[in-house]
Amino acid sequence: MFGDILKVGALAAFSPLQTVLTVVILTGLVARFGTEALAGYGIGARLEFLLVPITFAIGVACLPLVGMAIGAGDIARTRRVAWTGAALSALTTGSVGLMVVAFPDLWAERFTSDPAVLDSARSYLRWSGLGYGFFGFGMCLYFASQGAGRVLGPVLAGTTRLIVVALGGWWLVAGGSRRAPRRNGQCSR
Repeated sequence: MFGDILKVGALAAFSPLQTVLTVVILTGLVARFGTEALAGYGIGARLEFLLVPITFAIGVACLPLVGMAIGAGDIARTRRVAWTGAALSALTTGSVGLMVVAFPDLWAERFTSDPAVLDSARSYLRWSGLGYGFFGFGMCLYFASQGAGRVLGPVLAGTTRLIVVALGGWWLVAGGSRRAPRRNGQCSR
């Protein structure tokens, strides 16, 4: 029993660690652009953390359904459950994303009235909001993969994301620092 549990659970434990490490790296990168940019990023990140329980609820419902279908050898049902859950999750999180792309102040003004922070938050929400549907889609499929007992692919995808953020962020900051020197804790525009 422990072997069956750890076959999925031990590998799946890397995914939250990768996510947290990605957020830490992004926070460090954004901090280089000043306190207003960091505060704007923090406002956007709060919304993303609220999307996790929504996707978690859908994904956790898919997990046993996928597991039962796999156990019964019904691969067609497994796929239907996984894709239906992923589509529902993408629709839900994507709707929130489109809402903040169109109306970022609905969220951002809940936390600040500082014009510079609002500007940073608006920028962040308009860019990141476009990806919320993909976030929900991928996270739900991650749970479905747990039900199928196949988490290596999603964990490797998380590793790729972490590498892209770390190397891409380093490259952007290194290249940007030559073009836009810091002044008073902020990069010039």
